[in-house]
Amino acid sequence: MLRERLMWIAWPAFLMAAVLEMAVFAVLDPETIALFGQRLDWSRPAVYTVTFFIFWGTMMASSALTTLLAMSPFEVNRQAAEG
Repeated sequence: MLRERLMWIAWPAFLMAAVLEMAVFAVLDPETIALFGQRLDWSRPAVYTVTFFIFWGTMMASSALTTLLAMSPFEVNRQAAEG
């Protein structure tokens, strides 16, 4: 059951992170990104990779919260008791 829930969280998050990555970098050039007023001296693939994992992590957190909120109180308490 845990493996299924993990896939309910990770797979949609992966797909939406890919869509968000394409949408963001369709309008933003990675070489123009500045962090705290300093330009990043990263290659384009490095910026694409790091931002993809940031987007994926954010989407996974959102999907995990949705999955948790969809559970009944009984399921939440049972999961907590099992470990």
